[in-house]
Amino acid sequence: METRQIPCMLMRGGTSRGPFFLAGDLPADRDTRDAALISAMGAGHDLQIDGIGGGSPLTSKVAIVSRSNRPNADVDYLFAQVTVAGRRVDTSPNCGNMLSGVGPFAIEKGLVQASSGETYVRIFNVNTGKRIEALIQTPGGRVTYEGDCRIDGVPDAAAPIRLTFLDSAGAKTGKLLPSGAAIDVIGGVSCTLIDAAMPLMIVRAEDLGKTGQESPADLDADRDFMARLEALRIQAGLRMGLGDVRSLVVPKPVLISAPVKGGTLAVRYFMPHATHKALAVTGAVGIATACATAGTIANALVPHAGVGTPIRIEHPAGSIELTLNQRCADGPIEASLIRTARKIFDGSVFVRLPETALQDVATPFAKSA
Repeated sequence: METRQIPCMLMRGGTSRGPFFLAGDLPADRDTRDAALISAMGAGHDLQIDGIGGGSPLTSKVAIVSRSNRPNADVDYLFAQVTVAGRRVDTSPNCGNMLSGVGPFAIEKGLVQASSGETYVRIFNVNTGKRIEALIQTPGGRVTYEGDCRIDGVPDAAAPIRLTFLDSAGAKTGKLLPSGAAIDVIGGVSCTLIDAAMPLMIVRAEDLGKTGQESPADLDADRDFMARLEALRIQAGLRMGLGDVRSLVVPKPVLISAPVKGGTLAVRYFMPHATHKALAVTGAVGIATACATAGTIANALVPHAGVGTPIRIEHPAGSIELTLNQRCADGPIEASLIRTARKIFDGSVFVRLPETALQDVATPFAKSA
């Protein structure tokens, strides 16, 4: 084994946390890159004791950022979900919470020139081929993380970051409704299979014997329920054209129910084999889009929701509010919401790689002394 040193910045993005890397600081070879990420995070142990992961899917995430060559984007962003107890890297989905840190990171690393006051960063998500605009607070031409904005699931206030998903439909499958129907029946259960920022399988909580107000711990502890949910998810993946999804984290299952705290609706979101303690940003975009899409299960629950109407989604840690808009009458639906981010450290992480993984591979990172 050889130990290598790789520059990275550890950041909280929304309700997630993980290292942010410049793409040029990682191996170009995908297998070697993934091996480096697995080592950096300490994947393969439920506490990730030998890396910087936090022992949770929410803290075992990676952002890889580079300057974009696309005329309508400033930076490219590749998201990687590193499994905790396994040793696997999944780049099939986007992560909207980690996305919150991409704009600040890009400015701090000199990929984007900051303006005085606020700076727009145009982001191309490599995972989905979709574009997102991030509005970053840059007083005096420098990123600030300090502010009075609070988001549920994060203990302290910070500077607001506005994210606008410019055209989220068909993020992985190319279609808003991949099966061609607003409602599918799988195993006797009515589901909406929708792909907007994230492929989702939306189910009424009551149809699976739940109220929709259960805690994440209680849902995770119900192994019969979790097994049934996974069986439905596997079938949903086939109907969505995603193939065998047993080794993928998409589609994400979502339970919806009536709100109890004045919101638009309540949800429980799965990652997919554990219940999210809050709600993924991309999941929120998909759920809000489902609310505004005629014939879906979500739309039947909240028929008043639509373009221009704030949609507040209740989740275990509080709620998240989105607004859907269209820049022109026949244009794509855009979803906007506010997140925050914080820089935790900027330095290097040390990774251990087999010598065979480094043979015949151009490795731009330094060998540790």
